[in-house]
Amino acid sequence: MTTITDAPRAAQSHLDGVRVFGWQTPAVILVCGCLIAMLNFGPRSAVGQFLNPMSVDLHWGRDVFSFAIAIQNILWGAAQPFAGALADKYGAIRVLSVGAILYALGLTLMAHSTSPGMLDLSAGVLVGLGLAGSSFSLVIGSFGKLMPERWRMLSFGAGTAAGSFGQFLFSPLAAGITKGAGWQTALIVFGGLVLMVLPLSFALATRGNASKVGGVQQQSARQALTEAFGHRSYALLVLGFFTCGFQLAFITLHLPAYLIDRGLTAADGAWTIAVIGLFNIVGSILAGWFSS
Repeated sequence: MTTITDAPRAAQSHLDGVRVFGWQTPAVILVCGCLIAMLNFGPRSAVGQFLNPMSVDLHWGRDVFSFAIAIQNILWGAAQPFAGALADKYGAIRVLSVGAILYALGLTLMAHSTSPGMLDLSAGVLVGLGLAGSSFSLVIGSFGKLMPERWRMLSFGAGTAAGSFGQFLFSPLAAGITKGAGWQTALIVFGGLVLMVLPLSFALATRGNASKVGGVQQQSARQALTEAFGHRSYALLVLGFFTCGFQLAFITLHLPAYLIDRGLTAADGAWTIAVIGLFNIVGSILAGWFSS
């Protein structure tokens, strides 16, 4: 008897040997996955919009906020391999759902933080773990399993671009809500939006054993890492992502406050981050096109 691991009963279909549900067409999977990527990276990329108002209102130095975000980035990176392994074993929907709940809880508690320790717990620990559990890398992995061959390259590029679109959308949104209703309201609104990942994640559900793709048992994590790092191109890819990660985190966190220090407005900083995201969309698409 077939058991359902990730979603309610529905008509069953097949995409390249992976057992999914009848309503999970490639277009549905693509749209829902891209929305998840947008909702995951959007609030994270707008974090710099909260550095100045929180520091001023709570009478903290900027180092307090920066330290919490440093914790967030460390946990985000450290937890992602484990999130990927759990998604392979138990299905992406479970990991995405837990990640989204932690992410939303972290943003909500961040809005009510009154001490540096509470900020470290909310913006640092909870949001960091939530980011890892609901990240676009899980979406890309699901695309690789669920999408037919002819859809895969398109879905990989679209999923990456969707995260950048979140940066383009959420930074101005954070500045606008903060100006009109306060930074606490902006964080609570973002927490509510992140919870939209819960229903969207059903589009990435599978039937049966989530650890099998096309009837072939996958490698262990150690075997996969050993094989991957045996390829020079993969090591260079990891180095490239490391470089991208630390410079993007630094810019999105500190550039908006720096521009305010130089006499510009919060909106100017928000739109600067948004433009970076916009051109990252173009760059991602062009890089995919040239590589293919």
